[in-house]
Amino acid sequence: QVQLVESGGGLVQPGGSLRLSCAASGSIFSPNAKGWYRQVLGKQRELVAVITSLGRTNYADSVKGRFTISRDNAKNTVYLQMNSLKPEDTAVYYCNLNSPLDRNEYWGQGTQVTVSS
Repeated sequence: QVQLVESGGGLVQPGGSLRLSCAASGSIFSPNAKGWYRQVLGKQRELVAVITSLGRTNYADSVKGRFTISRDNAKNTVYLQMNSLKPEDTAVYYCNLNSPLDRNEYWGQGTQVTVSS
């Protein structure tokens, strides 16, 4: 089993920044991809950004140029640096981990990000 624990959410004004962290523990297969998704009540969960073990990244068009995903493999932690935040970035952000060697996919408990003045 794998556990993902997120931190770093909160309330921020438009134009502000937040940094989310997600620490993974347990039986983690490598290679793997770690990602961030977000969900607004009543809407589908959507991909925000993903990073592979080799450091390859992919971003949603809506966050390109504003968000940066990174990972520390030694700490099994993935980060999401969010700059120039907009009200439409308000959502619950979830950490995700998956590996081609593990049939399971893992999710964190979610952390609320609210962008409001």
